[in-house]
Amino acid sequence: MKRILITGATDGIGLETAKALVSRGHHVLIHGRNADKLKQVEQSLNSLSSEASIESHLADLSDINEVESLAGSVAAKHDHLDALINNAGVLSTSDPMTPDGLDVRFVVNTIAPYVLAKRLRSRMDSSGRIVNVSSAAQKPVDMAAFRGELQLDDLEAYSQSKLALTMWSRGLADKLGTDGPAIIAVNPGSLLSSKMVHQAFGVPGKDITIGANILVRAALDEEFADASGQYFNNDAGEFGTPHADALDAEKNAAIIDHLESVLATV
Repeated sequence: MKRILITGATDGIGLETAKALVSRGHHVLIHGRNADKLKQVEQSLNSLSSEASIESHLADLSDINEVESLAGSVAAKHDHLDALINNAGVLSTSDPMTPDGLDVRFVVNTIAPYVLAKRLRSRMDSSGRIVNVSSAAQKPVDMAAFRGELQLDDLEAYSQSKLALTMWSRGLADKLGTDGPAIIAVNPGSLLSSKMVHQAFGVPGKDITIGANILVRAALDEEFADASGQYFNNDAGEFGTPHADALDAEKNAAIIDHLESVLATV
């Protein structure tokens, strides 16, 4: 039995991934930001397997302090974690800026996953996996927007935040080498049938289990054991080349330096 934390596990790809892992009998830690929905999902997952165990964690990932509390809660309860699946993401919101003056898309899609990876990697050994849900939509990061000094439209902010996620995934993997868990950025598939796709593009989308299946593989299968720092493009069904910026070690380091500076101020 593996112990796996999934963020954004109350709907979409995260929920389908949780269902698949619970059905296999794993100990699944589910995260959500709505207490009632989280409770309903936990009850639903409990009915899928008598061997699995489900544990709920409530946090708003647009609040860095709540992200820190989530990491602390998980670390306090568990001395070992096999995988962290950073799945939670946001594309559009009625209020794109946080009270701290940061873009919500960067906070949820880039900063929160980094905080969880940083705080929880001490609970993971070299066989562990940190799976970061990226996207085929990747655009060069405007550091002014990353700092909250420039507001972007929804798709631009989303695309930049997902490239930033892919960049720190590779940068941190290079830094840790074989001393830490494998860190893998995964595009689970474009235009899958998620709430985000429905709201943003008004299309039904493709079978969402396409995305769930690749996240399960990335968290558990041997083919990903030595893939730290790599990018898996599920549209092509293979490891591929991310945006060129994610192949630039200096740019990756700059993203991590900025992440560290943000955390130093909260």
